[in-house]
Amino acid sequence: MNRRTLLATTLAAPFALSVARPAFAEMDINRAVQFIQAAGQELVAAIDSPQPAAARRQQVANILRRAVDVPGVGRFILGRWWRVATPAEQQQYMSLFEETLIRNLSARFGEYQGVRFNLGRSQQRTEDDALVNTIIERPNSPAFSLDWRVGEVNGQPRVVDVIAEGTSLRLTQRSEYSAVISRNGGQVSSLLAAMRQQIAALAAREGR
Repeated sequence: MNRRTLLATTLAAPFALSVARPAFAEMDINRAVQFIQAAGQELVAAIDSPQPAAARRQQVANILRRAVDVPGVGRFILGRWWRVATPAEQQQYMSLFEETLIRNLSARFGEYQGVRFNLGRSQQRTEDDALVNTIIERPNSPAFSLDWRVGEVNGQPRVVDVIAEGTSLRLTQRSEYSAVISRNGGQVSSLLAAMRQQIAALAAREGR
């Protein structure tokens, strides 16, 4: 993956809906806003912690695991190839997906001490979910806007998608993963190999 693709991966991977929608209930917009605000405050506190970078990344990773519907993300992004994968490949994929997702996000957020999350306008998207807008400010970098799609998954609010500049990035990630498999004869194992390579590159960058 090139740098631009990796950035799309970093933003897109965490925020997707499950193929088999897991017990969604009506999402109250106020609850969605409070959820994103609380998660943002936790992330800022972890990022600005005086601990070493590796410890900050781990704190951020733990917050993301609680905030994001990781199983739903993985199932949606793999899409039709989930049914092609063997049970062993499904298990490997979910493990690699979580590690890729968490390493990408925790590394990116953890690099920017002084990050600020500002709430913008929010809207009820459907009965099932709401969009919560945030403006992310980073030192020495342009601010950017992200819309977090929040649904209620198994009775708890979870981030299920992210929209940047009007584009649902979960669809971008799904397309990229599908392209890797399609280019390699429909073999899910080719995607697993690419994910292992990406994890190795991320680990090397972190100095582990």
